[in-house]
Amino acid sequence: MGTKPILASAILLSALSVQAAAQQNDWAQFRRYAESNAQVQGTPAAVFMGDSITDAWDDNDLGFFTENGFLCRGISGQTTSEMLVRFRQDVIDLHPKYVVILAGTNDIAMNNGYIATDNILGNLISMCELARANKIKPVLCSVTPASGFGWRPEVKDAVSRIEKLNTMIKAYADSENIPYVDYYSALKDDEGGLPAVYSKDGVHPNMDCYKVMENIVLEYL
Repeated sequence: MGTKPILASAILLSALSVQAAAQQNDWAQFRRYAESNAQVQGTPAAVFMGDSITDAWDDNDLGFFTENGFLCRGISGQTTSEMLVRFRQDVIDLHPKYVVILAGTNDIAMNNGYIATDNILGNLISMCELARANKIKPVLCSVTPASGFGWRPEVKDAVSRIEKLNTMIKAYADSENIPYVDYYSALKDDEGGLPAVYSKDGVHPNMDCYKVMENIVLEYL
């Protein structure tokens, strides 16, 4: 066998190995809720879609979900791009009355690299359009306050980017008559961060914070 066939075979094997690894990686984490989704019976009142802030919500206050017929579909670390990819499986196929979308923190924290604020909003708009096309009422939430991210110390403009994104989310929600849940104004301190009374790390809510958020969001459901 000549050098060229050997090289071509090596390249093909390498490509197949990369493809197999990517399939095993489950980068959007479709498997996370696959079993739970299969067990859902009836029509959920609402699905809460989000990142770790949503993911930890039912861990802190499971009763809020079980007593109201809500489902938690948050995944820690996820960006809006990953949520959009799994939106069909974790929201549409469950046929809820509402979907409560709280997302954008990890985009601003650059968990998957830089993403422009316009593109973050674009992902949120796509989720809303998918929901409406499937007769699900979207509810858009403001990004919760944070003055920085402990896992991304290089991000120095968290407050300004969060405020900019929230302004854009509200403008879009108002233009489309979509409810806008303003957690940010209720939770932020004078510097635009999440105060210690509501969080240990300045990003993730504690039980007291979730209680405030529950009182706010229930008005829209």
